[in-house]
Amino acid sequence: MAILLKRAYDPPSRDDGLRILVERLWPRGVSRSTARIDAWVRDAAPSTELRRWFSHRPERWPEFKRRYFRELDESGGAVDRLRAQIDSAAGPVTFVYASREMRFNAATALREYLEGSR
Repeated sequence: MAILLKRAYDPPSRDDGLRILVERLWPRGVSRSTARIDAWVRDAAPSTELRRWFSHRPERWPEFKRRYFRELDESGGAVDRLRAQIDSAAGPVTFVYASREMRFNAATALREYLEGSR
């Protein structure tokens, strides 16, 4: 099953299916009712230290992914819980993220990690 990506600031759609917030922090200025998040998987988000180091700088993307994937490998079950939610979804799954950066963000890396390790 393909995992879709969508910014938290974009309106939810029926096509989103199961909406999973994959951020450590709730997106600023977005109400819970407006976001229509079905699950929030904080533990699968990058650590605060890694997120700050990366700062969405494209030149750091390969190293960010390497470090983030290591964090995911050591996540203590967060990835397994996320996989279980994805596998039990009856339709599409959308990772919801807060970044303005649409290409170099943790949700993109998380999707790559999950799709590569299935």
